[in-house]
Amino acid sequence: MAGDVGEVLKAFRSQAGACRKLGSPFTADVCDILAEVLDESSRFGRRILGWPGDPFADALALRAAGGLHAVKRSGRSAGLPAAYPPSPPDRARLRTAIHDAIAAEDDFLHDWLDSPPQTNEVARSSVLLGSALLLAREFGLPLDWHEIGASMGLNLGFDRYRYDFGTAVRGSADSPVLVRSEWRGILPDTSTPFAIRSRAGCDLNPLDPAATPDRERLLAYIWADQAERLSRAGAALDMAAAAPWRVEKADAAAWVANRFSAPPAAGGVRVLVHTIVWQYLPEATRAAITASIDSAGQSATLESPVAWLRMEADGKETAAVRLKSWPNGADREIARADFHGRFVEWQAR
Repeated sequence: MAGDVGEVLKAFRSQAGACRKLGSPFTADVCDILAEVLDESSRFGRRILGWPGDPFADALALRAAGGLHAVKRSGRSAGLPAAYPPSPPDRARLRTAIHDAIAAEDDFLHDWLDSPPQTNEVARSSVLLGSALLLAREFGLPLDWHEIGASMGLNLGFDRYRYDFGTAVRGSADSPVLVRSEWRGILPDTSTPFAIRSRAGCDLNPLDPAATPDRERLLAYIWADQAERLSRAGAALDMAAAAPWRVEKADAAAWVANRFSAPPAAGGVRVLVHTIVWQYLPEATRAAITASIDSAGQSATLESPVAWLRMEADGKETAAVRLKSWPNGADREIARADFHGRFVEWQAR
C-alpha cells in the first residue's frame, strides 16, 4: 500500500525539530534537506516517499540519516566527508553532497532502511547508576540486573564507567568511559556501595561489540556533530567487546517470563531494566512483560525483592524514570531525564 507523502515529509521535518532540541543542528539539517531533495528518481527516494508504515513510529527520518552517516564513515563518498563535521557548517555544500551520495549509494541506502535505528546511548547509564544506588540503599542487597532491548549491552556495564555529575564523581579514574551528566535536584549519595551480582540482556537483534559491521551500524546512528557521544560510545564498545557477557537474541516477553518465573536466588534484588524501549514494543508484548513482572513481584520478599526500572517517553520533553519495587509494590517517578542522558532531574530521596 502506498504511503502518504505528506506524512513522510512531516515526519522528516518533525525529526529535524527534535534534533535541534537535543543539540544536533547538523542532523536537523540532514533531515530538512532530505525532505527537500527526495524524489522518485532513486530507489532510496521511492521507498521513503512510498513508506507503507507509520514514518513517525518507524523513525524513518533517523533511518535515512543513519544510512548517510554510514556512507560517510565508510569512506566511499567523495563529497560527504567535506560536508560533515568537523568541517564548518555549509548547508549548500551538504545539500549537494547528500544529493550526490543518494545517486552513488542508492542500493546501499535503500537496503539500510530495512531495520529500525538501533542505539545504545551510554549516557543513559547515569540514570542506571542513580537507580542502582537507590536500590542498594533501600534493600542493602546485591543486584541481579536484567535489561531488555539491550542492543550491544553497553549499558550492562554501567557500574564500570566513571561519572561526572558536575558536583560529584563516581567510578574509577582509569575507566576509559567517562559519562558527563548534569544532575539537578537531589543528588544521590554516590558513596553508597552496591554490587552487581549477575547481569544479562536480550534484544530481538543483538549486535556484537567485537564485530566491525555491528560497531559501525551503531556508530552511524550517533549524530555526527556530537563528538563526545561518538567518542564515549567507541570507548564503551571496546569495554563491551572485552566483557564476558553478550546480549541474548530473544523476544522480550518470553525472556522476561523465563527469567522472572524461575525461583529467585535469595539475597539479591531481581531488577528488570529498559531505557527508551517500551514505545517500540507491540501492545501484546508490553502486556505480557507487565504480567510477568507483576507476578514475580507478588512472590517477592525482603530477602528476595523485585524491582522494575524504566526510563521511557511519556509525551513530555524529557523521559520519565519510574521505579516499581516489591514486596510493597510502590510505583513512583524517581527522576526525569534528557533522552540522551545529558542531564537528570533527580527526585527520589
